[in-house]
Amino acid sequence: MPQVLKSLEHSGPLVLSYMDRSGKIAVERVATGFGMSKSQLAETAGLARETLYRSERSLGAKTQSRLREMLEIISRVSDWAGGKEQAMAWYRAQPLPAFGGRTPEALVKDGKAAAVRDYLDHMALGGFA
Repeated sequence: MPQVLKSLEHSGPLVLSYMDRSGKIAVERVATGFGMSKSQLAETAGLARETLYRSERSLGAKTQSRLREMLEIISRVSDWAGGKEQAMAWYRAQPLPAFGGRTPEALVKDGKAAAVRDYLDHMALGGFA
């Protein structure tokens, strides 16, 4: 199975809704969808402000990976949070006890998105925080 399709099979419908035809996260679509500027989106994803204003950088592997991680986490919580906007608020502000009170946003910025996804999987199976 091609790598792009493999990575897409784990993405929720929210992530897929922000992708262009080539499988890249469409930065403008994400910013608009969450009512943010590109600068605010970059800050939320832990990227330099100018990254999302330059197409060659916004399409880079690191940028795309960070945006995908953020959207995957938001997608996982959007149903029980009450929608994507509430899921974004949760992502940015909810302290997670299992991580010393750090927010999902802070963890993703530190490259710990996999740990947040594992935590959410654990919680979905009835685990304790």
